[in-house]
Amino acid sequence: MPCDPLSVPSDHPLAATPTGGERSGTAVPPSVVEEVLVLRIALDQDLVGEVRTRFRYAVSAPHEVRLTFHLGRPDEADWVFSRDLLRDGLQSLSGQGDIKLWPAHCPCHGATLHLALESPHGSALLEASRPQVEAWLERTYAVVPDGSAAELLPSDEELAELLADG
Repeated sequence: MPCDPLSVPSDHPLAATPTGGERSGTAVPPSVVEEVLVLRIALDQDLVGEVRTRFRYAVSAPHEVRLTFHLGRPDEADWVFSRDLLRDGLQSLSGQGDIKLWPAHCPCHGATLHLALESPHGSALLEASRPQVEAWLERTYAVVPDGSAAELLPSDEELAELLADG
């Protein structure tokens, strides 16, 4: 992406939604990990804009992450993809089809993560601070460690029981 000297540095999130808390003197693990980051978006060859984006991970959907672009605007857009895809994209080119992620280094912004999104409505190339995304992703793994997400899903017996009751 071209350097954008007019952009506000996005070294810090605009907002963070705290989750979890203290109950009866013991820490309760958060059920949602959220953070709002400012991503840069390529608007043209030499024109860059900013997009407020919520990164959200919920224990109830342990394999996915949800990015909501254009927060607070009527054209908010959600993109949902696997947490593993995001993890892999921080290390190397990852994804195919609608979502591609890869690490990069920008002379203006340092370590970045590029997100290329394609849909029938158009495409977008976005850039996020890789350290910020890594820190957020680490918080999701603190809640649900890698490899343990399957334990949170219903077992075959539980699903059969639910279907039999319905």
